[in-house]
Amino acid sequence: MNKILIILGVLIVVGGGAFVLIKSTTSTYQADEAEVEVMDDEMIEVEADGGIGDGAEPLDELLEAEVGPVENIGSSVEGRDITAYHFGTGEKEVLFVGGLHGGYSWNTSLLAYELIEYLESNPSTVPAGVKVTVIPTVNPDGLYDITGKEGIFAKSDVSGDDAERTAARFNANKVDLNRNFDCLWEETGTWQSKSVSGGSKPFSEPEAAAVREYVESHNPDAVVAYYAAAGGVYASNCKGGVLPETTTLTASYASAAGYSANAEFDFYEITGDMVNWLASEKIPAISVLLTDKENTEWSKNLKGIQAVLNHVAQ
Repeated sequence: MNKILIILGVLIVVGGGAFVLIKSTTSTYQADEAEVEVMDDEMIEVEADGGIGDGAEPLDELLEAEVGPVENIGSSVEGRDITAYHFGTGEKEVLFVGGLHGGYSWNTSLLAYELIEYLESNPSTVPAGVKVTVIPTVNPDGLYDITGKEGIFAKSDVSGDDAERTAARFNANKVDLNRNFDCLWEETGTWQSKSVSGGSKPFSEPEAAAVREYVESHNPDAVVAYYAAAGGVYASNCKGGVLPETTTLTASYASAAGYSANAEFDFYEITGDMVNWLASEKIPAISVLLTDKENTEWSKNLKGIQAVLNHVAQ
């Protein structure tokens, strides 16, 4: 009888332990499942916030943990940040610049944000030994006037008639930033058939000064600047002729993207131009003029970008 009681006791203890173990395991599984659901929700939310064209902001804080350093390189006249996004850690740096003309050519900034998102999702695009930096908007005040957004924006955010978009080409001091750099600078410059302000002196505007300070402190190996609209790639030149490497970059980008390659921008005389100033600093630089002021032509520009990165990596 005592043996039977002992056996029953052992069975109860073992059975109870098994129940506790099963219950504990089930609870752990349920907790893990709940955590996965929360993580999935967070991942979906992050992907939506970081998606091009969804109007999410600010992009800076969202991307900082995912794509590496996000650097504030200066501020606009009205105090908006001018931001640089970095990808890769190589010694050779390729700099991409958009939005010098703010809301007038807003598609150049949108193209730059598409590049930022692409590099976030495809970090292997940056070759070994190369660092990519993207400054999506040099004129954030002009862009804000048309989009009402600081940082990333959607095409649907763009508003304003032709006169308002033209006014948004200039910074808050009504200076054409691409006439404010120190290459053949003049106080009054030309845009098409119009006279525009080049500022009171080279780099008088904080936006142009921010670019200068970044370039002087980082000395990039190549620079690609986006404008609109002509549908071509143009080499830089400031009194000393086109650098051989600039000619190579022009041909590489144009051939891959399907744009025309041009030794110079000769539609009209330009003073105080950014890429021409880069040429005076012996930095290879090209201007990519999108075909119009509405589209980013992403797929063809991605091919041009990849061609330049692969060339610099050699």
